[in-house]
Amino acid sequence: MTATSWNTARPWRGIMVATTLPLRDDLSVDHDAYAAHVRWLLDNGCDGVVPNGSLGEYQTLTDEERARVVRTAVEAAGDGARVMPGVAAYGSAEARRWAEQAAEAGCGSVLLLPPNGYRADERAVRAHYADVARAGIPVVAYNNPIDTKVDLTPALLAALHRDGSVVAVKEFSGDVRRAYEIAELAPELDLLIGADDVLLELATAGAVGWIAGYPNALPATCAELYRAAVAGDMETARPLYTSLHPLLRWDSKTEFVQAIKLSMDIVGRPGGPTRPPRLPLTGEAEALVRAATEKAVADGHH
Repeated sequence: MTATSWNTARPWRGIMVATTLPLRDDLSVDHDAYAAHVRWLLDNGCDGVVPNGSLGEYQTLTDEERARVVRTAVEAAGDGARVMPGVAAYGSAEARRWAEQAAEAGCGSVLLLPPNGYRADERAVRAHYADVARAGIPVVAYNNPIDTKVDLTPALLAALHRDGSVVAVKEFSGDVRRAYEIAELAPELDLLIGADDVLLELATAGAVGWIAGYPNALPATCAELYRAAVAGDMETARPLYTSLHPLLRWDSKTEFVQAIKLSMDIVGRPGGPTRPPRLPLTGEAEALVRAATEKAVADGHH
């Protein structure tokens, strides 16, 4: 197992893949295929997995499915510390229950969105994270103001860190300038790359991890890219990043789940269908993803 950047004391660091979830033709979860996928990612240079994130279509899962996905990931990884389940929910109490379930399963950390049922103010956001942190497992904040309409600004992240509620942030705002302000206001808060298409920018700005999408299809090359970027090896990182960027930018688009699953299908991995309301890519979007994936494979990426 290749995981040279993995940090046992801070297991949320390194390449943590936000895993897609294999579905059968009847849209039931194929847990055996998911276990095999987790093992394959770790064997190809990734450090851990993030089940039940948006890429894992958690919003469409039953409670039983969601809990079993976590247990499957832990068993497949062979070390629960390598598993960071998403615990987002409409209510803080439900999110805390998912965090408690993750702790019971032996996971090393959890990933938590701010309240996403309404546009919460700072007081509500801080109470939300404090409540979930009481589960006793390290919490990684997920800043996705595009979808949640709640922005975890650098100042608010610093407050959450002072509260003892979060250990790191998955930064998905796309504003790479925030990396420097976060480092100034909360120097002990770990910055994790939250969108594939700003990997190089955030890696050079001090990120210590990547909650990643496209390693689901191309883990070995993505691992090489990440490790070169954080090491400052631009001779390696820059050409890889340029070559992969037509794919990486799909991680920030509305159709990111379908795009990454389509890329997986093309490279021979179990991508498969998505559950409604997500529908398969068609037309120009499908053609663009297919062409970019086929070019990446032709360029030797895997």
